[in-house]
Amino acid sequence: MKEIMAVIRPTKVNETKVALADAGYPSFTCQIVLGRGKKLMNESIVEAILEEGDVPQSTLGEALSEPTRLISKRLFTLIVEDEDISPIVKLLTEVNQTKTPGDGKIFVLPISDSYRVRNGEHAADAY
Repeated sequence: MKEIMAVIRPTKVNETKVALADAGYPSFTCQIVLGRGKKLMNESIVEAILEEGDVPQSTLGEALSEPTRLISKRLFTLIVEDEDISPIVKLLTEVNQTKTPGDGKIFVLPISDSYRVRNGEHAADAY
C-alpha cells in the first residue's frame, strides 16, 4: 500500500474529485492547507517594484510585496495499492497541470499498516 499526497490549486478541487471518481478512485481526503514553494523572487526585482510604489493588486502583487506569504492550497490524500500509483499520478498531473508555477506537488509514501476503527479489521481489508 502507498499514500499519495497531492498539493493542488483550490480552483482544481472539483475537477480533481470528478476525475478520481470517474477513474475508480472515489476514496480520498481533501484538506485546506497553507504553504509556499521554494521558488523565491529575485530580491532586486522586488525592491525595484516596491520603490516604484506600484505593486499590482493581485495574487502576484501580494506575493511580491510579502515574500513569506502563505498561499492557500488543497491537499488530497489517497491510500492505494502499489499498482495504482502510476495511473493516479498521471491523472492528477493531467487534471492539475496549467504549466505555470504553483501547479502543485505529488508525493508517494509507503504505508506499513492500517486498521479500521469501527471493527478492528487489519491491513488490506481496512482501507
